[in-house]
Amino acid sequence: MKHITSRDNPTFKELKSLAEDIREQRRQGLTLLDGIHLVTAYRDKIGRPERLILSEHGAAQPEIQALSTSFPDEEILLLRDSLFRDLSDLANPTGVCAVIRIPAVPSADINGSCVLLDTLQDPGNVGSILRTAAAAGIADVFLGPGCAGVWSPRVLRAAQGAHFDLRLREQVDLAAMVESFSGATIAAVAHGGVPLFQQDLGGNLAWLFGSEGGGVSPILETAAQKRVYIPMASGSESLNVGAAAAICLFEEVRQKNLLQQL
Repeated sequence: MKHITSRDNPTFKELKSLAEDIREQRRQGLTLLDGIHLVTAYRDKIGRPERLILSEHGAAQPEIQALSTSFPDEEILLLRDSLFRDLSDLANPTGVCAVIRIPAVPSADINGSCVLLDTLQDPGNVGSILRTAAAAGIADVFLGPGCAGVWSPRVLRAAQGAHFDLRLREQVDLAAMVESFSGATIAAVAHGGVPLFQQDLGGNLAWLFGSEGGGVSPILETAAQKRVYIPMASGSESLNVGAAAAICLFEEVRQKNLLQQL
């Protein structure tokens, strides 16, 4: 186990870059998982991370000690608590991080419905939608240019392990995706279109969710075969995109479950 006590340590500088710089993550093909839940979920669903990083305080915790026993000693780094706090974006770090290799871009065909994200910049919203998609049984998520980096630590934390159940593709030409999709494309909009609960959501759907401020771009909205809005009480503001996506995706689940019961 290597003990790091200085911010000038080259290994610490590399870890700091992975935690903060999306370009560095993409260049190296690596990213950082922060917290016992994410590290455990990755180990259970994908395999052992490349490297385990512990704080001095975390290394003394029974749960983290148990996790570290599955790692060779040379793959574990021990950081001074102050350095670990610099590495973690959490107000109260759990004391464990892991370096993982970003999975290769999947080449498999789309299986069922999918989600397309158009310039969603907030990591919390992106992570929330990934978590909802996985819970709704949707395996494929496509992110267009301008979205938050899907493998950034903040998106990873917001998704709470959903990454490891999904096939994720970034920097996708969404217009080409809409044109080539074999099922129905459906844009979630604030106004216009059909009320969500009156729309037939059978078959395979490609759901389009747009940016926090502007929604789905006009080009993509026009290209979509269907447009739906979520009816709300008079005077209500528009929903957060993460909440809107959850309502839409689980309305699809509800309708398809009803069809299976007929």
